[in-house]
Amino acid sequence: MTKRPIKTFYIESLGCAKNSVDSRSMAELLDMAGYEECFQAEESDLIIVNTCGFIQPAKEESLQVLRDYAQEKRPGQYLVAAGCLGEREKQQLAAQVEGLDAALGTRRWSEIVAVVEKLRQPGDSPYFYFPPTKQIIESGEPIVRAALEGSSAYLKIADGCDRGCAFCAIPLIKGPMFSRPIPEILADAQALAEAGAKEVILIAQDTTTYGRDLGMKDGLAALLGELAVTVPEIPWVRVMYTFPGMHAEPLIELMAADNNILPYLDIPLQHAHPDVLKRMQRPSDMKWVRDTLGKFRQAIPEVALRTTFIVGFPGETEAEFQELLDFTAEMRFDHVGIFPYYHEADTPAFALEDTIPQEVKDERIQRLAALQEEISHANNEAWIGRELDVLIEGTGDGISVGRSFRDAPEIDGLVLLDEVLTEGELTRVRVTGALTHDLMAERK
Repeated sequence: MTKRPIKTFYIESLGCAKNSVDSRSMAELLDMAGYEECFQAEESDLIIVNTCGFIQPAKEESLQVLRDYAQEKRPGQYLVAAGCLGEREKQQLAAQVEGLDAALGTRRWSEIVAVVEKLRQPGDSPYFYFPPTKQIIESGEPIVRAALEGSSAYLKIADGCDRGCAFCAIPLIKGPMFSRPIPEILADAQALAEAGAKEVILIAQDTTTYGRDLGMKDGLAALLGELAVTVPEIPWVRVMYTFPGMHAEPLIELMAADNNILPYLDIPLQHAHPDVLKRMQRPSDMKWVRDTLGKFRQAIPEVALRTTFIVGFPGETEAEFQELLDFTAEMRFDHVGIFPYYHEADTPAFALEDTIPQEVKDERIQRLAALQEEISHANNEAWIGRELDVLIEGTGDGISVGRSFRDAPEIDGLVLLDEVLTEGELTRVRVTGALTHDLMAERK
């Protein structure tokens, strides 16, 4: 069977920022191999969907996107599923998506060129590439890189996870923790600086475990210290996905110093009641949480605190949920992500009965969100009259939209200015007004 040549490709990235990094890396590899990226799926010879398979809604979205492309693809056009859903579903994908031509695992994006070359060979069967995780780790091949979007860049420092959180499928999908050596990360950071990045965002499943598999103690602090020295021309270095129970003092010291490490702490706590946390197989020492967040605020009064909570975990009582409300009111986080519990197959929590009705989960989410909105608005009002540096991300209709150190891309708030500025500009502003999640400001 003669196959149509593959000259152009299109990538759609679903899910988290970590997927965006992998998508950009696949695009670079294909470009180096002589394939041309185009930005309209219908015009490409090859469509790659970098899927998400973390929770049920993400799986459903990924499957629907794949099915839509499969139905719409023209003769001679190819469809590849990459990423987490492929890793989780593996050979089931062929039955779930009629017309799928190939799939490869989430930690094998570096094999995308080989997969595409396989598609060009004679044969009709879908091609699936899912080597064992152990083989991946021992291969010594590149696992992660970086992705620049506008003036901000996501930089993966590790992949995989050694935690055993009861609700989470990431260890199943990603395998064990695998840290990148510091020199490789610094090289990527220098390349991003040369490309004009104003913000580098460090990401991993658990950034605070960085370097443990390399025999490092306080690896994240060591890496941040190196970044502060190596790329001082990048004004903002932001850390995401820290884990409760970390050795916090080195991180506090770095954030408090006069360098480019932003005073922004993203610490997904998931709940506040010790019994729920124990059922979640999460750290349950709430005294450590209170003491540590207090240390951050004492050393860095302006520090921005973000967390996430899961509502409706099996067995969550009204009293346990009320403790979560009380804790949220006490701690007054700047940003809170709130998610319902999803009963995911192959996770430890799947052995528990999903006892909380969806309507109860929804009602509790609404109560927690209403409380956090009041806190967020009050926190924002406290910034009125104060000055901030803002990274401009977009303009239109006579206004500019940017972010301050308090706001990570896509998940936190914005700063709105009533004038048109240059995208990518880092400018000093004075805050003039506060909304629930956003600030209004004028340039100094």
